Amino acid sequence: MDRPVPDRRMVLAALAGAVAGGLAVPRAVRAAGQADGAFEEVAARAGALDQLHAMVVVHDGETRFARAFRGPNLERAVNVKSVSKSIVALLAGVAIDRGFISGTDATLGELIDDLIPADADPRVKDITVADLLTMQAGLERTSGPNYGAWVGSANWLRFALTRPFVAEPGEAFQYSTGSYHILGVVLARTTERTLLSLAREWLGVPLGIDLPAWTRDPQGYYLGGNNMAMTPRAMALIGETVRLGGTFGDAAVIPPEWIEVSLRPRARSPFSGDEYGYGWFLTELAGERAVYARGYGGQMIYVLPDAVLTVAITSDPTRPARTEGHVGDLHRLVAEAVLPAVTAG
Repeated sequence: MDRPVPDRRMVLAALAGAVAGGLAVPRAVRAAGQADGAFEEVAARAGALDQLHAMVVVHDGETRFARAFRGPNLERAVNVKSVSKSIVALLAGVAIDRGFISGTDATLGELIDDLIPADADPRVKDITVADLLTMQAGLERTSGPNYGAWVGSANWLRFALTRPFVAEPGEAFQYSTGSYHILGVVLARTTERTLLSLAREWLGVPLGIDLPAWTRDPQGYYLGGNNMAMTPRAMALIGETVRLGGTFGDAAVIPPEWIEVSLRPRARSPFSGDEYGYGWFLTELAGERAVYARGYGGQMIYVLPDAVLTVAITSDPTRPARTEGHVGDLHRLVAEAVLPAVTAG
């Protein structure tokens, strides 16, 4: 019997059903994920990467491959680490579209003036939403060797806002979870909601994604830019929504114009060499335009718009994943195995 080939709306609805509440995978999606011989090499190469946990591949709206090789199964939400930054960036776009924030040029002095410490550098008030989104705030970063001191402090917002300036705002990329935590506080204060409730209402409900509560700072603000949890299928659904210009079925979940401006190059990472937009890295894989969300350990959402391809990958969150290491292996897996498989299929 021929395998059923559902249309795009059916597949998106099926995918949403799969992620909501840990439900079983619908038959059409399960068949597409398990019975595709073109993915034998993908499975072999992915399985050989001992740090990789699970992978979901969606091509032209159809789930072509979905497998957990080790670690939690596909229905379990896992810590996606800094993929959270890409999610917060999407929420910022919705907040701007709904008028809670005037635009990406809005400054911290306009948005959270009462939360800026009196002893902070006066330039802090001039940091814009765009500076936070592109991690070009200019403040000494709170990631890497500074992360422990930051999350061990009594007030994460104060700690981030009182770092010394190492560059002028808007001039240099400084990978810093603190920038996204500041942005998360901006979203919470301007909407008078928690970041968790925004994520659940603006993404979770329309996409059928379950978003568990995650880390809060000592003042009760949800951590912006780290420690969100979702299933690999939910990650794939986020990627598909980005690939489709912010739409899900007939609904515009994320404003299409926000997707477009988010995927423009605005900075460059000194670590990977890849460009960065609003919360998404930009690169090429096997000559194909690619954008990706990246979390510590190798938590990845790849979107290749021209190849109508989305790939979600989870990995061991306790092990580093550098561009010349595990993340490089994942890039090659997508470029050298997944892309040929979907082309062959």
